Amino acid sequence: MLRARLAAKKCSKAASSVPMSRFDDAPVNYEGMAKNIDIVKGRLNRPLTLSEKVVYGHLDNAAEADIRRGDSYLNLRPDRVAMQDATAQMAMLQFISSGMPRVAVPSTIHADHLIAAENGSVADLKVANTLNREVYDFLGSAGKKYGVGFWEAGSGIIHQIVLENYAFPGVMLIGTDSHTPNGGGLGGCCVGVGGADAVDVMAGIPWELKCPKVIGVELTGKLSGWTSPKDVILKVADILTVKGGTGAIVEYFGPGVESMSCTGMATICNMGAEIGATTSMFPYNHRMRSYLDSTGRSAIGDLADANQGLLNADAGAEYDQHIHINLDELRPGINGPFTPDLYHLASEVGETALKHDWPVEVKYGLIGSCTNSSYEDMGRAASLAKQIADRGMTCKAGFSISPGSEQVRATIERDGYTKIFESVGGVVMSNSCGPCIGQWNRKDTEKGEKNSIVTSFNRNFTGRNDANPMTHGFVASPELATVYAITGTLDFDPEVDELTAPDGSKFKLETPYGDELPSQGWEAGQNYYTHPPAEGAGEVVVDPESARLQLLTPFNAWDGKNLENAEILIKVKGKCTTDHISAAGPWLKFRGHLDNISNNFLITGLNSENEEMNNVCNWTTGERGGVPDIARQYKAAGVPWVVVGDDNYGEGSSREHAALEPRHLGGRAIIVKSFARIHETNLKKQGMLPLTFADPADYDKIRPDDKVTLTGVTELAPFSQVTCTVTHNDGSSDSFPLNHTFNDLQINWFKNGSALNYMKSQM
Repeated sequence: MLRARLAAKKCSKAASSVPMSRFDDAPVNYEGMAKNIDIVKGRLNRPLTLSEKVVYGHLDNAAEADIRRGDSYLNLRPDRVAMQDATAQMAMLQFISSGMPRVAVPSTIHADHLIAAENGSVADLKVANTLNREVYDFLGSAGKKYGVGFWEAGSGIIHQIVLENYAFPGVMLIGTDSHTPNGGGLGGCCVGVGGADAVDVMAGIPWELKCPKVIGVELTGKLSGWTSPKDVILKVADILTVKGGTGAIVEYFGPGVESMSCTGMATICNMGAEIGATTSMFPYNHRMRSYLDSTGRSAIGDLADANQGLLNADAGAEYDQHIHINLDELRPGINGPFTPDLYHLASEVGETALKHDWPVEVKYGLIGSCTNSSYEDMGRAASLAKQIADRGMTCKAGFSISPGSEQVRATIERDGYTKIFESVGGVVMSNSCGPCIGQWNRKDTEKGEKNSIVTSFNRNFTGRNDANPMTHGFVASPELATVYAITGTLDFDPEVDELTAPDGSKFKLETPYGDELPSQGWEAGQNYYTHPPAEGAGEVVVDPESARLQLLTPFNAWDGKNLENAEILIKVKGKCTTDHISAAGPWLKFRGHLDNISNNFLITGLNSENEEMNNVCNWTTGERGGVPDIARQYKAAGVPWVVVGDDNYGEGSSREHAALEPRHLGGRAIIVKSFARIHETNLKKQGMLPLTFADPADYDKIRPDDKVTLTGVTELAPFSQVTCTVTHNDGSSDSFPLNHTFNDLQINWFKNGSALNYMKSQM
């Protein structure tokens, strides 16, 4: 039996080849958390949820903090910072500009985003090390000088590395990537932020976060068969939509939690970014303890065991919203295309695709990414691949595998999973993000060719994976993505449908199975980590002629005036994610060069004037051009401009380039129906005015060729409104109120031109 061959044995402790845990510079401070929690309980006089305990346990001043869910702002002291290479460039450039000699909290940089998937792990890593040498040298040297650990290219995806080494129950960690909440699978409060937030924490300044609401997701029943943890978050996305978690922490609880592994819980927390949640968390349990033991952190497990009361919700704790999911009734799901909250049952997606004229043929199945690249994920996918390999079959679609870390890669190679994948036509890519973030040199289709792919990734926005707007991306579990690679069609239900072997016999796939943790312990593989020296060493050099790195020039302070007669650079129609505002893919190479990366500003946003991309009008000259080109023309002429957008503007990635670019190009305000949390904060940090319509219907009153005047900016204060007057081309005008969420501190950011400018003014 296949299951017998891949059956789990009781997991032993990690093999001696596993690198030592790197917690020597980030002590577990449960004592400090407990003191803060006692103070807060005394003040609030009510039970606390798990997330409240961890968040309030990290308050800078628990005795005086204003604690009102969804309203007040909290000043917090995170334990650690983690940055991926694409965002770390700008974060470190900002930190260098701050003048601070060394980071004040343990911090790491992870080289995972700049590696393109094309020919397999070895070849792709070699190319990446050549193409990105300037950037890697910058990040490595910045780490040595400023005290930041550096995980080199090949080490793995930031969130898997964090789970294996840095996350622990009760930790507060911020990361410059929206999927930082992955660490919630190990009971941590891990929050995605922009680079400017990371700079605050690295500089030893309290980190500001709007006091989150708490959404409770009660899990009952038990996962079994074809249903996986991925199906839980796909269903939650269906319930809450891509903005339903905004301003809230999603906290899972209930007996159903016990049926999931630690890495399965991490999958759920990771993809909580797709519902806009601040973060997601699970309570500490024995599955987390097993993972800590396996990864060489038994001492932390002992401490967590002794502090269980801090790491679970109090009895009677109340949630702002309560959702119940019965895992016994949950079925395998698949979400998409073009948005991660469009939910279908896997048993029905083929029929649905036919109805909507989506390509039923699957051209590619891709597994891995930070969401689903654990040892267990790889094992479950391998258990399916082995069933067809044993019958002499191969995948009908392309099949790509991206391990989450060097540790996972080395272990699945030792345990035979890699050979199984390759025997059915799979290609094992490097330990990196690859196709998940658009780093995919795809060869099987042409741009503009309509096709479908199924991934175990987290996002499936238009053009996200391969820059082809006609690629219909679907998100599912690794096991389902493997099934669709095997069959080459969406019209296949693995629970009931049969495959045909080369000898003509019919068979059904057995339910997937994978060991939760490797029974022989972990293989460490190659060591890619460099710990920073005790004192700063060397210099960080940025070539003034570089096309990829550019030292920052401070933004100008506010001129003290209201905004008058600004042009509308673009009125964006429909979904506008950070992928639309600042595309990834080939643009990743410019993430350390603000002027060059600004050439991608809103180039895939849909212009409401003509429903075209990257075709807007310079209303002062009548000339047409690309969005960044016209923005540069306005800036050169001293003409202020604004962007008008739709709902949940800035959804998706935490990339602060989407806020830096409009500021660099001369933008003054972004006026939308609503913002995604991280993007709104990023705009504030860079001195922009993020404003929302008091009445969303006022969006329709704005014409692309209007002149915009904003009054009330000179009286900007918490809870004030700004009046927007739009003067139409025919001489008529409309006025309406706009809201903002600035507090006193954030108003100082705006007045000084950026949060970084304000920080330097206080030094």
